[in-house]
Amino acid sequence: MDVIAYLLDSDPAIRWQVMRDLTDAAPGDVAAVRARVATEGWGARLLAEQAGNGLWDGGTYRPGWVDDERPFFDAWTATHFSLQSLWEYGLDPASPEAQRAIALVRENARWDYNGELYFEGEVEPCINGIALGVGAYFGQSVDPIVATILDGRLADGGWNCWAEYGATVSSFHSTVCVLEGLREWQAATGGSDAARAAQGAAEEYLLERGLYRRRSTGEPADLRLTMLSYPTRWFHDILRGLDYFRLVDRRDERLADPIGLLRSKADANGMFRCENSHAGPTLFDLEGEGEGHPSRWLTLRALRVLRWWDAA
Repeated sequence: MDVIAYLLDSDPAIRWQVMRDLTDAAPGDVAAVRARVATEGWGARLLAEQAGNGLWDGGTYRPGWVDDERPFFDAWTATHFSLQSLWEYGLDPASPEAQRAIALVRENARWDYNGELYFEGEVEPCINGIALGVGAYFGQSVDPIVATILDGRLADGGWNCWAEYGATVSSFHSTVCVLEGLREWQAATGGSDAARAAQGAAEEYLLERGLYRRRSTGEPADLRLTMLSYPTRWFHDILRGLDYFRLVDRRDERLADPIGLLRSKADANGMFRCENSHAGPTLFDLEGEGEGHPSRWLTLRALRVLRWWDAA
């Protein structure tokens, strides 16, 4: 099986990234396929789901139909996670479709938690980290989110969405979301010394734990951290952590263990399977395949991490 050919025979959101990261295609050819994200496939379908008031499924973090008096459950159909998906698909921020969608969000979407506009942020670092990354990627002013994030750092170097309820130990999930957001913001704006210091400390938090282990015992903090998933939403796993370190180009010997674990997950055809789907309503299915099945998204992400690591 020709894995690269199989990956190229896919939605533009995957195809352009395969061309850029795995085939070294000419920049013009990559850009031509990337432009199709706005008009074809998952990107176009997701853009079409946005209402005239800027929202997806009637809500900012949770969809409008959720009954807040009932037990909380994750739903992935509202504005926040739809924007995260468009960021991950690589929708060109300069495209008319992106400009229109982001303007509607900027002017209309407000957080349920505090009533602030979307790009002003709310309080939970896992939520703010994703909003920061989205805003920076799409060229929005997100300085208030940065200030909130920096103010919420914990003593061990990371973040935890339960800090406002007394948590003093950081979370893998919250920390990786913030790191991705800070990386995107630094790349877009040049960043700040304070943000760079926070980013470095948070990277150490993950590295000291090998991306999935307890620092105290060396045992896995949660076996789900070793299981590959896409979309990741607010969840951390080893591939998400490795992809972050690829993006900041930080090779560290403490990554050798998760790299070996990732490498062991390739099947006989060189594909990587979805091991952990994060349950919750979605607007549509990306690949038509669930847990236990080979995933183009996961294979793309795993192969580019391994290519980066092996290049050293």
